[in-house]
Amino acid sequence: MAKGDDLDPKGLIEESYKIEGISTAECRSIFLDWALSYQGVSAVGIAALLARHGLGTDHHPMTITLREGLLAPHAPKRRGGRRGRVVD
Repeated sequence: MAKGDDLDPKGLIEESYKIEGISTAECRSIFLDWALSYQGVSAVGIAALLARHGLGTDHHPMTITLREGLLAPHAPKRRGGRRGRVVD
């Protein structure tokens, strides 16, 4: 596998688009590896990856995964119980 560039240091995202029949779970795993090794602001990197690879690949599992990566995470819900109500 050839090395990538600053946007895709390991070339993982590019390679994922070349794998026939790749699953969503595999794309999420690749995306996580990319996110852990990416040195920039992830939202900017994701947008750049979509601009590079996303044209005409709307239904590809990696395109879907990248789009999900741009969504804001859900705010955590407060868990119930005594611990949540009592201040030490």
